[in-house]
Amino acid sequence: MTGSYVAAIDQGTTSSRCIVFDRNGAVVAVDQREHRQIFPRPGWVEHDAAEIWAKVRAVVAGALAAAGLRADELSALGITNQRETTVLWDRATGKPVHNAVVWQDTRTAGLCRELGGTDGQDRFREATGLPLASYFSGPKVAWLLEHVPGLRRRAVNGEIAFGTVDSWLVWNLTGGTDGGVHVTDVTNASRTLLMNLGTLQWDPEALEAMGIPEAVLPEIRSSAEVYGTAVGPLAGVPVASALGDQQAAVFGQTCYGVGEAKNTYGTGSFLLLNTGDRPVPSKNGLLTTVGYRLGGDAPVYCLEGSIAVTGALVQWFRDQLGLIGSADEIEPLAASVADNGGAYVVPAFSGLYAPYWRSDARGVITGLTRYVTKAHLARAVLEATSWQTREVVDAMFQDSGVRITSLRADGGMTANGLLMQHQADVLGVPVIRPVVAETTALGAAYAAGLAVGVWRDPDELRRQWRRDVEWTPRMPEGEREREYGRWRRAVQRSFDWVE
Repeated sequence: MTGSYVAAIDQGTTSSRCIVFDRNGAVVAVDQREHRQIFPRPGWVEHDAAEIWAKVRAVVAGALAAAGLRADELSALGITNQRETTVLWDRATGKPVHNAVVWQDTRTAGLCRELGGTDGQDRFREATGLPLASYFSGPKVAWLLEHVPGLRRRAVNGEIAFGTVDSWLVWNLTGGTDGGVHVTDVTNASRTLLMNLGTLQWDPEALEAMGIPEAVLPEIRSSAEVYGTAVGPLAGVPVASALGDQQAAVFGQTCYGVGEAKNTYGTGSFLLLNTGDRPVPSKNGLLTTVGYRLGGDAPVYCLEGSIAVTGALVQWFRDQLGLIGSADEIEPLAASVADNGGAYVVPAFSGLYAPYWRSDARGVITGLTRYVTKAHLARAVLEATSWQTREVVDAMFQDSGVRITSLRADGGMTANGLLMQHQADVLGVPVIRPVVAETTALGAAYAAGLAVGVWRDPDELRRQWRRDVEWTPRMPEGEREREYGRWRRAVQRSFDWVE
């Protein structure tokens, strides 16, 4: 072990970051850079994977410089990433064959309906834990193979590699065209609609149905092991973890016990409940997913409620409507009124995810009167996140029988105290933010550090977790349920907009 520092690459939907942590789990240095959001058509969302790789290299260099560290002082490097976003690249040149198709992209909605046939959305749910939806990677791969000229032939011949962003980064970090390792971990693989939850291997039936050749697929590995050694500026550093961003937050929040839950408030929001060593099938619109797997240990499973638009709704309020100049202006604006004035904003910009999975839904604002001001709308924008989370928590209880007693919260929106208080109010349980808010990157660092011996076991990590702020419920139960009923009616109004 060369040192007690672990770096984590956090490659997200809008930006890439590198954070260096010390042995106590404290942040030593951070560097962050945004990348372009590409919108070729309505409902289509793309990223330039080459640009992402360039930004990742830049933030790693920036974080090391800010920390005053050399690469050989890092014990390990971990990766956490936006999930489901799909990259196909040429193994010989290392260049992407198309822009990455982002998790938010809905171009495969029609293909998913075709694949469902008479079985509908649940065709692959028993094997993969997931509904057939445009959210996941498998249909995105199938679409690219069908629509990029000559790509299917090249894929069958083994010339093309597929991966979620973790695979793209590990491959490049470990040499790229010169011996790069083509792997993914179980958490990212479990988001493709292509991995069997029981075997933790690629599912032959799903591959055949979507026309995806095995030659393009990465090897599925655990979330915490040394995949390879970095080259270039990070030469010699073990690349020792990969977790999808939401599973990394579970790990960073130390939700290692059955029934422990966290919600990450970012571009979207993602609530995960630890269900232990057994996958719990959902009958209420949730996803059954792998939470993490440490080396050769048994995998830990989660129920997940994926909400497509939360922080992105604040961005829309700022950028498309121009009602605020910066995201942090929304809290004082919303706090200037006592309530939402009867208005509700349902942000179904590209359909609704959990617990509805309605690709036909589109965003609506309901309850408008002449009384409603931009301050009321600002409050309704924030409250949309709380209400969507409440729907997911209710579905989790119906599936698992586990009623959460508190919610660990992380992500950028936790800086908004008004939102966090409303979240506690509508759930009726305390909402807790940890001292280290960067729990996604911390989870990747923890997993990498475990793989190389920086930390002994998860119990040592649990002892490091500290609470920063706790919001407790203040809203009377009658008001909570009355407001929730109005929200549910507003959601119904968003259905059936796309035929």
